[in-house]
Amino acid sequence: MKNFGGMQQLMRQANQMQSKMKKLKEQLAAQEYNGTSGGEAVKVTVNGEYQLSKISIDSEVINADDKEMLEDMVLSATNEALKVAKETSEKEMSKITGGTDLPGF
Repeated sequence: MKNFGGMQQLMRQANQMQSKMKKLKEQLAAQEYNGTSGGEAVKVTVNGEYQLSKISIDSEVINADDKEMLEDMVLSATNEALKVAKETSEKEMSKITGGTDLPGF
């Protein structure tokens, strides 16, 4: 029964970590992350749940003859915004977990 107190402490710490992670996930989900391309001619915003929330395209780059270039710029800006969102999330979670990967949290 000696280890029971240690187990209770460990469970308490795990519950505290889980609570902190839940709160952080909520905060991260509410944040917005931006990506740009074409010298900021295309701007994309995603939220912390990796959902696209805004696209802004400068009218100067809208050209029916160069549709492929515009598509590439939108794709590039979107990928940049998603990368920033993911890296920020991983960095903030790492502060709580001490760098330990905890699947399912």
